[in-house]
Amino acid sequence: MVPGPDTLERQHEHRDVIIVGAGLSGIGAAHYLQTRCPTKTFNILEARDEIGGTWDLFRYPGVRSDSDMYTLGYSFRPWRQEKSITEGPSILRYIRDTATNWGIDQKIRFAHRVTRAEWSCADAQWTVEAQVGPDEKPIRYTCGFLYVCSGYYDYDGGYLPGWPGMDRFQGKMVHPQHWPEPLDYEGRRVVIIGSGATAVTLAPAMAAKASHVTMLQRSPTYIVALPAQDAIANGLHQWLPANLAHRLARWKNVLIGMFFYNLARLSPERTKRQILQAVQTELGPDYDVAKHFTPTYNPWDQRLCLIPDADLFQAIRLGRVSVVTDEIETFTETGLRLRSGEELKADIIVTATGLKVKLLGGIQIAVDGIPVDLSETLLYKGMMFSNVPNLACAIGYTNASWTLKCELTSAYICRLLNYMDAYGYAWCVPRRQDGLAEEPAITLTSGYIQRAASLLPKQGLRKPWRLYQNYALDMAALSFGRLADGTMEFGRSDARHRNS
Repeated sequence: MVPGPDTLERQHEHRDVIIVGAGLSGIGAAHYLQTRCPTKTFNILEARDEIGGTWDLFRYPGVRSDSDMYTLGYSFRPWRQEKSITEGPSILRYIRDTATNWGIDQKIRFAHRVTRAEWSCADAQWTVEAQVGPDEKPIRYTCGFLYVCSGYYDYDGGYLPGWPGMDRFQGKMVHPQHWPEPLDYEGRRVVIIGSGATAVTLAPAMAAKASHVTMLQRSPTYIVALPAQDAIANGLHQWLPANLAHRLARWKNVLIGMFFYNLARLSPERTKRQILQAVQTELGPDYDVAKHFTPTYNPWDQRLCLIPDADLFQAIRLGRVSVVTDEIETFTETGLRLRSGEELKADIIVTATGLKVKLLGGIQIAVDGIPVDLSETLLYKGMMFSNVPNLACAIGYTNASWTLKCELTSAYICRLLNYMDAYGYAWCVPRRQDGLAEEPAITLTSGYIQRAASLLPKQGLRKPWRLYQNYALDMAALSFGRLADGTMEFGRSDARHRNS
C-alpha cells in the first residue's frame, strides 16, 4: 500500500498515541488501545508497505515459529489451526486477519519510516518525524504517548561476518533476511552457515529439493524436538468453546515453559543430559552427538532451538543433511575450505549467521533537544526508559513467547493512560534512583546480544527495574501492581494550564 497524495498535508496532525510498527506486537497494541482506551485517538506508522513485520519480511524456505501459537498468538483471538508450531505464511495471515477483523488496518499509515522523536516538557507531547515513501519525503506528527513496537533487530540487513575470500566464490550466496525470489536450489549442493533457529529451519526445508544440505557450525546449539500439533490443545477445541479452549491451552503451555526453564536454571547438568539423550535417541547410538549437538554453555544461557516433529533429525537420518562442526579458513571458487583442511563443495551458500540489533527501529530520541543515549538508561518494568517521559517499547521474553510480554505491556500502558486521564496528568516518567546497581538488560550470551551490548539499556538489580523473564510475576506486577509506585512520577503540562 502506497501513501496517498494527501499524505504530506497531514503534517500537523495530532494523535493521543502513535504506535510504531504494524507487526505482531503493533497490531496487538492497537487492539488493546481501541478496546481499553476507546476515547484515545491513534495511528500506526509502518515503515514497510505491508502488515506483518517479521512474518512479512522473512520468506526463506520453511520459515516458522519457534514458539507455539497458543502463546505467540493473541490471547483475544483463539488459534484454531491444528499445528501449534506453524509456518510463517499461516502466522502472517493470522496477523493480517486480526488487523482486518478489528478495523486496525484502517489506522495504519504505510511507508512511514520514523526517524526521530523529540519530547517537549513544556507542551507535554512528542514530535515524531518520519520519511514517507521511496522519495523519503519528510512528515511530522505530534502525540501525547509514543509506543514503539518495532522489535529490536535491524530490518535492513542481517549480521554477516567478514570471512576471507568471499569474493572468490563463484556460486550463489544469500542471507535469509533477504531471500531472493525465486531461488532455484533443486538438485544443488547447499551449505548453510549457522546453528541457530534459522539454520535448523532451513536445513530440512531445503533438503527436500537440494541434492544435499550441509549445516556448517562453528559451535553447536541445544536443539529440542516437539510435535508440531498440540494434541491436548486440539482435544480441548473439540469439547470446549473456542475462547475457553484457547485460554486453557495457553496457560498449559505457559506453565510447562516456565517449569522447564526454571528446571534448566536450577539443574543445568540434568537438563543438558536429558536434551542430549533425546538427540542421541533420534540420531542413533553411533552419531557423534558430543561433537555436533553439545554446546559449551548451559541450557538457556542462549535461547534453545525448537524443531517440529524432529524434522532436522529425520533429514540427518535419511542422509539428506550433514552437520559439520568446524571453522571457515577461507571461501574458495567452489565452496569453503575449513580449518581442519576439509573442503566443502557448494553451489549455494546460505549465511544464516544471525541478526543485527537495532533498538526502537533506530529512532533518534531526544528530550527538550537533548539526545537520549538509550545505553545509559535503565528499563522500567521491561518497557519504559529511565527519565524519558511517555515512551514505551514492546520487548518480548527471551525464554518464552514474544507476545506474552508484549500483551502485558500493552495492557499496562492502557491502565497507565486511563490513570493519567482520571487524575488529569499529561505525562509520566520513571525516575532512576541514585546508587542503583545495574547489569545488562538481556543476559543471554548469544552472539547478536553480545555484539550489541554497548547499545542496549541496562536493568537494575531490584524491581521495578529488574526483568524477571517470568510471565506469572509480570502478570501480577503489570496487571495488578500500583501505578504510582514511588518510581513513576506524574505531572501536568504547562501548555494545559495555559490553555485552561
